[in-house]
Amino acid sequence: MTKRRDPNPEFDLFIPLVNDLPLKDQRETMERPFFSLQKRKRVKPIEYRSPDGETWIKIEAIPAYGMATIWDADILIWAASTLNRMKEQGVNDLPRTLKITSYDLLRAIKRDTSGRSYQELQAALHRLQTTSISTSIRAPKRRTKAGFNWLDKWTLEADPETDQPRGMTITLSDWVYEGIVNERSLLTMHADYFLLSGGLERALYRIARKHAGSQKGGWTCRVEVLREKTGSDSKPKEFNRMLRKIVEANQLPDYTMEWAQTTNNSPAILFRMRGEAEALALSAELETERDRRERVEADRRRTQEVDDLMDRLARGGGR
Repeated sequence: MTKRRDPNPEFDLFIPLVNDLPLKDQRETMERPFFSLQKRKRVKPIEYRSPDGETWIKIEAIPAYGMATIWDADILIWAASTLNRMKEQGVNDLPRTLKITSYDLLRAIKRDTSGRSYQELQAALHRLQTTSISTSIRAPKRRTKAGFNWLDKWTLEADPETDQPRGMTITLSDWVYEGIVNERSLLTMHADYFLLSGGLERALYRIARKHAGSQKGGWTCRVEVLREKTGSDSKPKEFNRMLRKIVEANQLPDYTMEWAQTTNNSPAILFRMRGEAEALALSAELETERDRRERVEADRRRTQEVDDLMDRLARGGGR
């Protein structure tokens, strides 16, 4: 554990080291399409019903903010991981409101700490609070349903002199909180999940983690079912094209992907657990790719700063 100091004593907290906090996610949300897979604003609802008709979900967004994305869900994964750590440490009254600094949260979910990242963090909080979910999960046989948002409320505090972000709080909705603290409701995720840049890749990993687990022989799923489980709004032809690229790249943590066929010759994907050596090699590749993206982004920012400076000098010379 490490202690982050903050001028505001309310946020003088013990924060788990990033590498010391095993990732946890709610198994109920991992196999179903609860989040948008695209970074552009989505307002089209997601509707899903299981083959037996018992389990259904409907996700709706308001136009002002759009639907919560699978990247926004990283905040919920951090919350689940943090509460799970507290439970393991014997904390009896697990809080529904969690406090952290914006910097620590961005680092925990493996984001950079540029000004744009802080803006994106605030946008994510808006989407998590305003996205509406209706579902029969947890009570399908009673034909009841639950309605909720991911977050009940949140706060972001800025330094009064520099306007830089400092502390923040997030209050989980009852449905989310109960799912996290319930026994056997969480699954451990690979730490490199946060490094996956594609929304469909992230959804496929979550589905594979839930269904394939560590079973021998892996787990096979029809492509049509995968499309339904991810909630992709792409046409089948486009979805198949993206899926082929992901299978070819074969970069999911924990699992390999390969084409297969079901007994009735429907196209399918076979997910298998990776060997230890292969997993280590993949982790190194993902870290290298992340470093490359950060260098490219840093070069872009430096170029923009130089261009802005040259523009200001040119305008000044013109006077």
